[in-house]
Amino acid sequence: MEKIELHIVALTNSESHPGSFALILEDVKKSRRIPITIGLTEAQSIAVTLEKMTPKRPQSHDLMHNVIAELGGELVEVIINEIVEEKYHALLIIKQNERQIAIDSRTSDAIALAVRCNCPIYSFENIIKETGFNIDDKGLNMDKRGAFINYPLHELEDLLAKVLAKEDYESATRIRDAISRKKSQ
Repeated sequence: MEKIELHIVALTNSESHPGSFALILEDVKKSRRIPITIGLTEAQSIAVTLEKMTPKRPQSHDLMHNVIAELGGELVEVIINEIVEEKYHALLIIKQNERQIAIDSRTSDAIALAVRCNCPIYSFENIIKETGFNIDDKGLNMDKRGAFINYPLHELEDLLAKVLAKEDYESATRIRDAISRKKSQ
């Protein structure tokens, strides 16, 4: 399978998962984005690096970066390689001497490490197609499955993340209301 390079385009509070953050990755060649829900610690770790801030003490991802380097390795790429039970999985591809090592990782940790190591982030067409959306799409087609209330809660939350990433606040309001109604039932 051909790898598709992704770039971080946004990191924001998650409307669908209070206390979490939405990390938006974009396939620049085809203007497609995938939203990934991440925790506070990983969001802070990514933000600190993107903003070129220097904490007084190393964070966990700094430690991982330093350990890899001290062992003579280099993180050469991160690959978001699958989705299991609606959760992204990733691989750290580390080169050490002449061998290449693939290490299973949470996607949020892999990305936090990738930004520190300035290495590329990749995924595959099937993952982007399954979870992504085209940034040129305008609004949502509610006729596809009827009213939003007919969607399962997890699909509503995913839709909300997608429309917020597109800054389609009108649809986001309707979806947020449907989520509130579904949670109160």
